[in-house]
Parts: sequence; structure tokens; C-alpha cells
Amino acid sequence: MDLELVTIGTELLLGFTVDTNGAEIAQALAAEGARIVRRTAVADRPDHIREAVESALGRTGAVLTTGGLGPTRDDMSKRVVAELLDLPLEFDDTVWADVLARYARFQRTPAASNRSQAEVPAGATVLRNRWGTAPGLWIEHPYAESPRGTGLVIMLPGVPFEMRMLLQHEVVPRLAGRSDGAVIRSLTLRTTGIPESTLAERMGEIEREIAPLTLAYLPGLDGVDLRLSAWQLGPEEAQQRLRSAAGIIRSRAEGVIYGEDDDDLAALVLDRARAKRLRLGTAESCTGGLVGGRLTEVPGSSDVFMGAVVCYHNDLKTSLLSVPPELIQAEGAVSEAVASAMATGALTRLGIDAAVAVTGIAGPGGGSESKPVGTIWLAVALGGVVETRKSVFGGSRHDIRARAAQGALSLLYKSLPH
Repeated sequence: MDLELVTIGTELLLGFTVDTNGAEIAQALAAEGARIVRRTAVADRPDHIREAVESALGRTGAVLTTGGLGPTRDDMSKRVVAELLDLPLEFDDTVWADVLARYARFQRTPAASNRSQAEVPAGATVLRNRWGTAPGLWIEHPYAESPRGTGLVIMLPGVPFEMRMLLQHEVVPRLAGRSDGAVIRSLTLRTTGIPESTLAERMGEIEREIAPLTLAYLPGLDGVDLRLSAWQLGPEEAQQRLRSAAGIIRSRAEGVIYGEDDDDLAALVLDRARAKRLRLGTAESCTGGLVGGRLTEVPGSSDVFMGAVVCYHNDLKTSLLSVPPELIQAEGAVSEAVASAMATGALTRLGIDAAVAVTGIAGPGGGSESKPVGTIWLAVALGGVVETRKSVFGGSRHDIRARAAQGALSLLYKSLPH
């Protein structure tokens, strides 16, 4: 089943709000064999909303909208769609009772404008919103311009959490009942520490070998994700083909793949350390605590991660981590020797089993011919051995620091026993 997605909200077009709903909707529907074939964003203007929905129905006969279901003047999606389909709005007492009950839970009284949220196009199915006040709507109505003679309009609120819950509990089950059994499934292999071009060279002519699956390269600050997709296949065949193709990719990208799908490298580091009952810590200069931040963002990290020493100034590298000042003078703060000394100093200072250290030049100034902006030295101290790595990252100051943190986690992950 093909659908179009229309996201409604002037704030989306101004760039003040990032549309995360579109990605979630596409992924959830694809798993049920429903494909988003076009995405359109429009402002909170009746003519723009009408044109987008009308055009979508004319092309595919099915459209899902997000946004514009609230009680304020700029929430006009429902009224526009009702007029397009020539459906009168009717007051729904059950919806209004839900609105009143939700406000009562928070000891509040709804405004008069909230009554508009209980107005429903005649014949529409209300998708009960147990997480907010604006219900979703499922509208099927004869529509001559549709390729199928019938138009399907699914309307969801734009608030991400409410949208997500309604999508999961109300929309997906209804669409699953219409599926012919074919699905669209994807599997992502996550790599780090290798450029996209080099990775593509390793893959060779893999697209021919894995057809009809497709392969997409998705570069980001953490690395390059390789996303395999199976299109309109049965669930079992799709899974088998994805696993087979993943095996080919793993054999060609050995050493740079660290996980699949939503795997977070920081979480994998913690899991590996936890399995060996190792306590971890960080010593950070240019990253200013980003590595420790990545680790502590993972729930339950406190049983593994002990703490961090953020020693941005050279004096603190000496006073907190016992890095000899003459070493800094001779080699420079951004050097293999200082990174190693920082890592070994953190072991003693924090009383831990393994430490990762980061020192570098994040820019935009401070670089030289021998040490350009983006030069990063990493070190991991564990079991009496110190492993080091040098990288030169590109991008903005933000990019360099983020890539340095990912590189530190990667080196730590590979250094931990497993």
C-alpha cells in the first residue's frame, strides 16, 4: 500500500522545529508493507493544506497528516479535510468527555477553544488519544479523483509522543489488516573509523550480489551506517536475505563494524566492561567531558563508569593526572606521549581498571603544519599496556570533538577483552 505523508506546521518550514515524526512514521509503516512514496511539509494555511491533501489523494488515494489538530487558530487541518471531502463536523460527546477527564487529572479546566477538539467529520473513526487531548482521525470516503475511487485520510497530532502512541496503537494495527503479507524491512550495520569512499571500495560490486536488496551509505559524525533494505518481500524471505547480505558485508568490513540498527557504541563499551567486571574512566582535554557524557547517558552506567578527569588546561594535566610538565614542554599537549601519560594517570587518580584519554586540536585556530586542526591523540591504558591512536578529523569544532569522542569509545571498545 502506498501512502503520502503531509506534515503541517509553519514552524517546520521556518526550521524552528525538526520533523522527527516523518522518519518514525515511514519506519513503522514500512514494517507493515505500507510505503511512504512522497513527503510534503506545508504551512498552517488552509489553501496549502487543502492543495497538499488533495494532490496526495489524487496520486495514491491515501494520505497521512500530522499536526494542526489542536485548539488554537492555527490548528485547521481537520476543518480543511472535512471541507475537501464535503463532510460536516459533528460534536462528539465521547471525545469531549475524554478531554474533560484529561484536564481533571491535572486539576485544570479546559478553555472554550478546546471544544473544537471534539468536533469530528461525519463518518470518521476517532482514534482515541489517551496521551493528549487531540484525537486522531481515520477517514475513508468516496473520492472520485482517487485512483481507487475512495480516499483514505489518516490524521494524527503533531506532538511527537502523542503521534507515536497513536501510530503504534491505532494506525499500524489497522494498516496491518490490509497488508498482502509483503513487507519492507531494513537492517543497518554501523561502522566507525573508516571513510565512506574506503568503505565503498571494500564493498566492491556488492549491489549485484545482494539484489533485489538495496544498500545505502549513510555517513554521519559517528561513522558510516550501511543500510540494507528488502522491498515487498515476505517476512521470512526478507529476514533471510538481509542476514545473508549482512554476512557478506561483515566479511568485507571486518574490524570497522561495531553494531546493528540502533546500537550505541557507548552502551556496547559498558556491556563489554561489565561482562569482565572492569571499572572505566576517562581523561579528557579537547572533548571536555563528551566521552564521559556519552557513557553516562546510558542507563545503568554507574556500575561500570567511575568518573572523568577533564583537564583542559595543561596545569591540570600535571596536577590531576601527574603528567610531567617537561613532557608537555618537549612533546606538546597534543602528542602520543601526553595522551599515554593522561591515560595511565587516570588509572591511579580514579582507581579504575581501564582509562581512555583524549587530547587534540579542535580548532578553528591553534593548528600548525605538523599538527593541523583536527589532530587527535587517543590512548587506552589497561592491564599494564597502553594502546594509542592518532587521527586527523575534518569539519567544524563541534564535528571534530564529536568524532574524537566516538574515536575514543571505538579504541576503548576494541581494547577491552571479550
